Formats: sequence, structure tokens, C-alpha cells
Amino acid sequence: MPAPQIKIPATYMRGGTSKGVFFRLQDLPERARAPGPARDALLMRVIGSPDPYGKQTDGMGGATSSTSKVVILSKSTRPGHDVDYLFGQVAIDSAFIDWSGNCGNLSAAVGPFAIAAGLVDAARLPAEGTCTVRIWQANIGKTIVAHVPMADGQVQETGDFELDGVTFPAAEVPLEFLDPAEEGEGGAMFPTGRVVDPLDVPGVGRFAATLINAGIPTIFLNAADLGYTGTELQPAINGDAAALARFEAIRAWGAVRMGLIRDVAEAATRQHTPKVAFVAPPQDYVASSGKAVRAADVDLLVRALSMGKLHHAMMGTAAVAIGTAAAIPGTLVNLAAGGGERRAVRFGHPSGLLRVGAEARQVDGPAGPQWQVTKALMSRSARVLMEGWVRVPGDCF
Repeated sequence: MPAPQIKIPATYMRGGTSKGVFFRLQDLPERARAPGPARDALLMRVIGSPDPYGKQTDGMGGATSSTSKVVILSKSTRPGHDVDYLFGQVAIDSAFIDWSGNCGNLSAAVGPFAIAAGLVDAARLPAEGTCTVRIWQANIGKTIVAHVPMADGQVQETGDFELDGVTFPAAEVPLEFLDPAEEGEGGAMFPTGRVVDPLDVPGVGRFAATLINAGIPTIFLNAADLGYTGTELQPAINGDAAALARFEAIRAWGAVRMGLIRDVAEAATRQHTPKVAFVAPPQDYVASSGKAVRAADVDLLVRALSMGKLHHAMMGTAAVAIGTAAAIPGTLVNLAAGGGERRAVRFGHPSGLLRVGAEARQVDGPAGPQWQVTKALMSRSARVLMEGWVRVPGDCF
């Protein structure tokens, strides 16, 4: 006889332009509290993957990279931190969860969830004002500081902060990504030691590229080198199978060049990172919502791919990479924005505009002066969509 369904406490949340299912670690079944096949199988079943139809109809996923996500939170034992945050990017049509990177958008929902779930000490919660939540991002070993608005001792979710790519306004949640470009898995901020490199991609071509570890490993290219203008929306890329294959080849060879994988064949098991993005100088265009974006209102245009498709707006971690690269003279992002030193950029993406800041300075290094970024800053919003339990067959993991 088939095993009956079990129910697990969970919260379905929007953070930035993404959605995901949030869990407290202590609420997961015991054999899914540690990393491994049981945890992955459980979370894939929650989301509805793998789904050969690509719809995730039998799960909580929304059949896009922005809505096929899971988050596990626990009270932090790390000094100076409130909560440990683990993010999983769930593949849609294959049995795979990528734990190699962060989700910057869902980072905005971590603080609000942690407060509501009792993971932040009650003595630290103001009745009114702002609660500062220090988050340990366990995937990449970084600190994120969320400034969560409070009212009547509860998280304030409603407000008038508008975020392009999200239909309705909500309360603003400012985020600080501390030391986003510290040396980590992929090495230094610029793994090759240069701000621009030639990237040879067999069968595709040779491109100028900025390879950067900041927020999330990212490969930046010039739109013009790819035959694009930088004003493209999702249908122009996602409806072109040849273009998607070309971008995947660029991503795989870029990952090798960045030291993230040893062979291009490994790219299939690391779908979440690195990201690929292309940049262009400001131009007028019409966003996916029908909103007119004027060249005068942006410093540059950026389009980025996530999980093999052009993102409908901009990944939060890629925005950190954009802000960091824009602050460092000579990168392709900086040059597209007009060059020079800058502390913030406003860029156009498929859904509209986004502003991101970064604090960069030159310091003495073993090989001479090098750039160091102390923090990247941006604002997002977050909201609980549903809370209660998710149900899955008891023998699915």
C-alpha cells in the first residue's frame, strides 16, 4: 500500500523578484536535516521536480528559475549573526538541486521570515522602526545584513516601495552584502587577475569578458559582440534554441576559466553558477510591462541568464556583481556605464530599472595595488504569500 502523505511546516514567500518555499531546519523530517540525497529528494518533491513537462504542476514551483527555489533557515551559532541561511536552486526538468550559490532576491525575505519564525532573539525586536538582522549565507560563506521594517512588534510587509519586475508595492528591505568579493571557492574577485580577458569558446567564438566573483560568479560580455543591443526581452533569447546553446557553451568555458570546474562537462552539474550577462550603453526601450525606459534614466543596460534562460528582471546576486564591477574602472560593466570610478549605478533590465551601490577602494596587495569591495547595497521587498504546511508522499525521500 502506498505511503500516506506527510505534512511539513513551511512558508511560501516572495523575496524581490523571486518566490520560494521557506523551512526552519528544525521542522524538516530528521533524515532531511542534513545535506544529502534524502534532503534533495524531499525538496524536489515539494517543488514538483523533476518534471519532464516543465510545468511543476504537482508541486510548489512556478516553472521558472525565479520560482523554483527552496530556503532552509536555522538559528545561528556563529558569533555576531542571527540566522544561518541555506539556499537551493531546484532544477525544473532534471533531478538536481544546485547548492553552489546564493539567491540575492530571496535574501530580502530571510530577515522577515527569521523574525516571524522566532529565529531572532525577541529582546532584539523593536516595536517600531527597523530590526537589523545579520544573516550568515551558508552556501558561499558571506554575511548579509537586512534592515527589516517593524510595526507594532511585527514585520511590516506593506508599503509604497516599488520594484520593477514585481506588480504591487510593499515595504522596502535594504540589504548590505558585506565583503561580496572576498576570496572564496573561485579564488580572488578577478580569478585571472585581470578586469577584462579574452574568452575562447570552441565552436562559438572569442569574446572580451569580465570574469568576476562578487555576489555570485559572473561572466560579463558586451552585447554587441554577441549580436545584441542590450534591449532584448525574454522572447528574443528564450525562443532561440541556438542562442541558448551558445550561452551555455560560454558559461561552461567561462566556468573553467574562472577555476569553478575542471572540465566543461562538469557544467551540467553546476547550473546555478556562474551566471552569464551582457551589457550595453544606455538606450531607450520598452520593458516587458510596457513601461518606457529612457536612456537618460539609466547608466547602462544589462541582461542576464539564470538556469539556462534569460531572466525576466535581474537576479539579486547578479546585481551585486553588476554594482561591484561598475565600481572598478576598466571592467566591461564600468565601460558600458561610461567609465571612471562610481559608487552606484542604475541599470536597465527586461522589467525596468534597478539601482545598486558598491563601496570599492584600492589596497596594497602581494602583486601591487588591487581593488577591494567592502560592501554592495540594494533594496528589495518581501512578503508572505502563504503559510502552513506542505504535503508530500511519505516515501518520496
